[in-house]
Amino acid sequence: MTSAAEPRRNASGLARDIEILELLGGSEAMQNRGLGVLRIAQLTGRDKAVVSRTLATLADAGLLERDESSLTYRLGARLFALAARTAESRLVSESRASLRRIAQSTRETTHLCVLRGGNVLTILSELSPHEFRTTGWEGVTTAAWRTPSGRVLLSDWDTGSLERWYAEHGQDLPIVGPADPVMAASGFSVLSAPPEDKAVVTDFDSLLGELGRIRSRGYALLDEELEQGVVGASAPVRDLNGRIVAAVNVSAPKARIGDRLEALGRYVAAAASDLSRQLGAA
Repeated sequence: MTSAAEPRRNASGLARDIEILELLGGSEAMQNRGLGVLRIAQLTGRDKAVVSRTLATLADAGLLERDESSLTYRLGARLFALAARTAESRLVSESRASLRRIAQSTRETTHLCVLRGGNVLTILSELSPHEFRTTGWEGVTTAAWRTPSGRVLLSDWDTGSLERWYAEHGQDLPIVGPADPVMAASGFSVLSAPPEDKAVVTDFDSLLGELGRIRSRGYALLDEELEQGVVGASAPVRDLNGRIVAAVNVSAPKARIGDRLEALGRYVAAAASDLSRQLGAA
């Protein structure tokens, strides 16, 4: 049995790997879109050949990416994916009680959503106590442009980032990821396209207009745009740096909400602000 005083196996190698990852997450690497082998060797004081082998190993594992034209390295997609899963796990843990309170207060189905791969993944749902209710979408990915949660999650992006996102995802199908069979039994059909009189986003300019309204009033609304007979409201959840990291969404049968959709939006915005403060936002 290893004693507490003994050094951990491979601890020094891991520490050197972490040092490189931290350098590639630093300001110089961010400004230059990566660092080369020679520069990393200079910054760490390590042999160039050793650094080169370490970088290659980290790249093979997906933790780094190598730009073949500039021969520089930057943080890889797998590292960001692992970080996102950790953040989402904490988000779910700290949000569960809040989501339950919102569902109990509104008596409607409540969701917590995040952006994943340019679209909206529902990571947590609390069902309405009513027998006639909208379904939970937990584990399902939907098109961000079609949903109030997606538009909330995009509302703090700059115009250039939005342009690139819209070029890739502005025409995505309503259900991007797997659909739970319970959706088919909910009684509400997912529409292949939003009705003309309900469509909020029809082009890039209308997207910008809607994001401006979301920033101004603090919430987004949905009126039978994704599912026939379903309305909803979404509002942003922010982290301690003020960045939008999730959206709270409450969806309900239109027959029950009636003309109270704006009031629901204001309530969801207040509840999302409470959750943001719980997560450390000012």
